[in-house]
Amino acid sequence: MFRGNTTVNLDEKGRFAIPTRYRGRVQEICACQLVVTVAVDEQCVGMDGCLWIYPLPEWEDLEKKIKELPAFSKRGTKLKRFLIGSANECEMDSQGRLLLPEKLRKFANLDKRVVLVGQLNRFEVWNEEAWSIEENQFMDKDDTDGLDDLGSLSF
Repeated sequence: MFRGNTTVNLDEKGRFAIPTRYRGRVQEICACQLVVTVAVDEQCVGMDGCLWIYPLPEWEDLEKKIKELPAFSKRGTKLKRFLIGSANECEMDSQGRLLLPEKLRKFANLDKRVVLVGQLNRFEVWNEEAWSIEENQFMDKDDTDGLDDLGSLSF
């Protein structure tokens, strides 16, 4: 499971170093094989400033679930088209770096500083400024949409 967040730098080629606290786990669960794609919300709309990174086995589980969606569902079609259609397999190199494809970097407006956010079975990679806005909205309690769906979870 991945948790916490870390600000990292992209180099001129679009690579960043996976923080050392995650590297062993990434090697263990997916032999450094990862999938990077666009982040989408519940309406299958791209989330500004964000990408998702999945360990390959987690990604394959997600693909199986998406494959089972009804063929003529608008949301299912959008999800397949953008989430699956934007997916790129990437490999963490021997120095723990991951190259983010240029098209995805442009989609998420990623430049020098990005924030890597652990989301249990995946990472989110945020434009630092977009992450700050997202974080502030949560802290200001303005972004409560969907929280009533959490049921019996207690914090």
